Amino acid sequence: MTRAVDVVVIGGGQAGLAAGYHLRRLGLDFVILDAQATPGGAWQHTWDSLRLFSPAAYSSLPGRLMPPQPGETYPEAAHVVSYLTDYEQRYELPVARPVRVGGVHRDGEFLRVEADAGTWRARTVISATGTWWRPFVPAVPGRTEFKGAQLHTVEYRGPADFAGQPVIVVGGGNSGAQIAADLAYDTELSWVTLREPRYLADEIDGRALFDHATARRRALDEGRTDTGGVASLGDIVAVPPVRAARDAGLLKPMPMFARVTATGVEWADGTTADAAAIIWCTGFRPALSHLAPLGLRGPRGHIPTTGTQALGEPRLHLLGYGDWTGLASATLIGVGRPAREAARQIAGLLGR
Repeated sequence: MTRAVDVVVIGGGQAGLAAGYHLRRLGLDFVILDAQATPGGAWQHTWDSLRLFSPAAYSSLPGRLMPPQPGETYPEAAHVVSYLTDYEQRYELPVARPVRVGGVHRDGEFLRVEADAGTWRARTVISATGTWWRPFVPAVPGRTEFKGAQLHTVEYRGPADFAGQPVIVVGGGNSGAQIAADLAYDTELSWVTLREPRYLADEIDGRALFDHATARRRALDEGRTDTGGVASLGDIVAVPPVRAARDAGLLKPMPMFARVTATGVEWADGTTADAAAIIWCTGFRPALSHLAPLGLRGPRGHIPTTGTQALGEPRLHLLGYGDWTGLASATLIGVGRPAREAARQIAGLLGR
């Protein structure tokens, strides 16, 4: 069966819901196709101890403040899942799930969205599939020779699986620091980073980062001197678990090794370390395979855009993949503004 709508939103996580909020306000006919069986997007698949970088009120989607989590300044992932579930229901967003999109194709004046649950013909499409579903692991020499367990951030759940074992965590960003802190008490931890970890000042959290990024964008728009992105402040937000492990002397970074061996890793000077598991906290790439039929991919796997709109296909908007699709659009607090602009551009394109 083929259905026709003004807009198909692909992805029912935070970016897709923010888009739905603004599309609903503009009175457009739309559907959100979500591959997950339940609400919550990627948040329902994170490790057990994950915390937001900001208090609840500063981690909200448009129209509805996230309520605080009792006893927690920085909410847990499960609290975010509950918030997104409530958000979806509160605004009666038309989410179809589980629906897995196989491809988006040009079809005359429409874009044809083919999925395992049927076909939709849309005047426009918003892709909001994020990056969680495409984990990146670097091609380190010898990685396929390792006899132990290898996990990416997306597969890690908690320290109980590794108690008393030697574990190597690779990655000097927030995920690497949080997972290393999680493992620091119950395992023989080696935390490996490409460069010396840079902690933000303890008083800085997601609120300050968003304010800094907003000020930078305003300065650039007004032709003033670039103040530097949030990366100029540091790489790691010192949330309480990270701060506690760091201050206890349990987070001692080591430089990146040269190769993986059958039993662990080896550095360029010949030093070795055994490991029962290696956890790769090495980031993600945008999950865009469903857009391959449109032939839009550019450098670094990105689709060239102006704002959220694809340069090679003006009926397509990309939302929530990072700053290249809107300032801080990969965050809860940051996705609202580019979602609003995308919805307004779509309404204009449709003559509404």
